[in-house]
Amino acid sequence: MNNANSRGLMKGIFWAALASVMWGISGTTLQLISQNLAIPAAWMLSTRTMITGVILLLLSFILYGKKTFDVFKTKETAISVITYAIFGLMLNLLTFYNAVQTGNASAATILQYLSPLFIVLGNIFIKGQRPIRSDVISFLLALIGVVLCITRGNLHQLALPFNSLLWGLGSGITAAFYIVLPKKAAEKNSPLIVLGWGTMIAGILFNCYHPLWVGVPHISTTLVMSVSTVILFGTVLPFGLLLYASNFAPSDVVSIMDALQPIVTSILSVIFFHLFLNWFEIAGIILVLIAIYILQDRGRHLRI
Repeated sequence: MNNANSRGLMKGIFWAALASVMWGISGTTLQLISQNLAIPAAWMLSTRTMITGVILLLLSFILYGKKTFDVFKTKETAISVITYAIFGLMLNLLTFYNAVQTGNASAATILQYLSPLFIVLGNIFIKGQRPIRSDVISFLLALIGVVLCITRGNLHQLALPFNSLLWGLGSGITAAFYIVLPKKAAEKNSPLIVLGWGTMIAGILFNCYHPLWVGVPHISTTLVMSVSTVILFGTVLPFGLLLYASNFAPSDVVSIMDALQPIVTSILSVIFFHLFLNWFEIAGIILVLIAIYILQDRGRHLRI
């Protein structure tokens, strides 16, 4: 690899890593919003998705003009966007927020990070694909890692509430939907457009259940800054950085940088929320990261 390509690759890795760091910051901020500020999920989700959807679609109009509406030209891509908005984006935001509110951001992020494993399990049980050795190894490593994280090495006691565990597993499953469902729409349209419409549809549906102007919590500087951080660092900025990073580094290299998100969230939770991580939990986090890396490495070889 010559120096120019090497510099380009490092630039791509840097921007992808920064995007993952932003997601880690967003996850930690959600814990501040949901627990310290005690903001109800219904209001937060309505506000976050509506504002984010408006921002993303405005960016889409600026960059792509009338092509922003192309996702609705065919039945196939329209269904892809709508199912992505409901079963991927909406349910993932809901389950992740509740997982954080009832537990902590670190555990919720680790459980959500299991999404590639749920995709593999879906292919095995739904499509009937035979598992290969790397799938089995990944599953066992992830299982051991999660058990260590949620028990802290004591198999007779959970380190987080059982409902938080269920919400966290739900966020991992819906994150798998988040990855799989928009593929048809993204084949013919910009990912920015697909994300924009998915978020806007989710925002409209959340607001049908609970309009953002109803039950508005006390507006404080902390709340405004926290919600702004989640909107910008949780969607708008990191997504733009990933698109920019893809100009310099292959998508498989960019995706590996996702591993920084649970690490950053755990570190920030220790610093700001005084979360105590023992060696069993740290070992569990490492095992989960290794398991997902093995799955991603398998995916890279399949694409070559």
